[in-house]
Amino acid sequence: MIVAVVFNLGAVLVPWPASAGATPPIAWAPCDGDPTAQCGTLSVPVDWARPRGARLDLALVRLPATEPAARIGSLVDVPGGPGDSGVDRVLSNRGRFITSLNRRFDIVGYDARGIGRSHPVLCSAELLAQEPPPVLTSQADFDARLAYNRRLRADCRARTGPVFDHVDTRSGVHDLDAIREALGEDALTFRGRSYGTLLGEQYAESYPRRVRALVLDSVTDHSLGTRAHLEAQAANLQDSFEEFVSWCRRAPECALARRDVRAVWARLLARAQRGELRHPDDPTALLSQFFLIDLAEQGFRGPQWALLAQVLADLDNSPAPAPARSVPWAEPVPYPPVAIFCSDYDLPVRDYREYAALLHRSRAVAPDMRYGTFAVYGTAACLGSPKPVANPQHRLRVHGAATPLLLVNGLHDPATGYNAAANVARQLGDEAILLTYRGWGHIVYGRSDCVDAIVDRYLFFRTPPPPGTDCPAAEGH
Repeated sequence: MIVAVVFNLGAVLVPWPASAGATPPIAWAPCDGDPTAQCGTLSVPVDWARPRGARLDLALVRLPATEPAARIGSLVDVPGGPGDSGVDRVLSNRGRFITSLNRRFDIVGYDARGIGRSHPVLCSAELLAQEPPPVLTSQADFDARLAYNRRLRADCRARTGPVFDHVDTRSGVHDLDAIREALGEDALTFRGRSYGTLLGEQYAESYPRRVRALVLDSVTDHSLGTRAHLEAQAANLQDSFEEFVSWCRRAPECALARRDVRAVWARLLARAQRGELRHPDDPTALLSQFFLIDLAEQGFRGPQWALLAQVLADLDNSPAPAPARSVPWAEPVPYPPVAIFCSDYDLPVRDYREYAALLHRSRAVAPDMRYGTFAVYGTAACLGSPKPVANPQHRLRVHGAATPLLLVNGLHDPATGYNAAANVARQLGDEAILLTYRGWGHIVYGRSDCVDAIVDRYLFFRTPPPPGTDCPAAEGH
């Protein structure tokens, strides 16, 4: 059995004719099941260094502007992940961003190479189900993870074909420029969210004079090495935990309002380590320490503090389950996001001794949360990745963009912390403006009328806010 993140296996790879010229326009047709949207495909090279070699089809969706007489052009909207389907996001989630901007823009989404309908990375479901726990506790664990990663990469590469080695964001930058050209746009209007901001950052780096307006919402900093990456993620979570504790002290609706939240959390971590907690979504499984921390992070992202407090209170009140011989840590993570991340990040760790020292430092900056689950999982999943990595970390260098990039970040974001956005803004200098949302949660647009109005004005008129602009936290966000 093989597994991918969608059921469509994508395009068959075919040679590109020797007479290939400019990117052809996209042939749009009504989407199956949704005639209000248009679907199409765009053929791009598997390897942009060999443009006349094998090709794949990118799947796209478009919502035509609802006020054609006032139409500005196309706006490409890219989600995070890595690995989220841009097609599905446009088809299924027509929130405020789309309803507001779709008046004057065609909203365009697409599945990145290796994802969804765009020749997804394929792997053995049986092998994915054998994935070791994400937190390593010995040199034996370290060696086992290296061996597993080698087996999984070989399996996925054999099932996927040459696309497997070209799912990095740098390849995605060239795809994005081909999409811009096929849409008939002289310059790109773009919004990226979370991991999708990396695509926007590197597009501006490669094609600064083809930028019309780029919004980067919840910013990825692609300049950090292994230690800094782990510590930054841990610090983000610790900051969100502190905000949660502070809220619980003053909010009567907090289910832990009359308890010492820090003590409850420490007790739950200890119980999870001993295998004494049932998973709240699956009472047949035990809740590992890793996924208890991840559960908290998901609550911080909303933020859904009241729900998180109730879940933690229920766990604290739950009896210890009968002993188990094994503690399942989770359903396996689909591999396409890992393939992308490990093509974008070089996170070397020599051995378990170095790994343990890295986690010890993470715990020093995050005494309650201990580590960032995404960073720890990614570090383990990328162990032994072939060198050189296709798109390794580096400081951004953008020169000559027609319009400054607009960076937007929450002050208390558990996933893409504010320090990351500030660091990227420093790297970009005069090429960017950082808009600060003084609230909580991950992904800013849609939380605040203040933020939304500034972003809309920037995208419509290419008018960035003055440097240092911030927006207050909205009630409930």
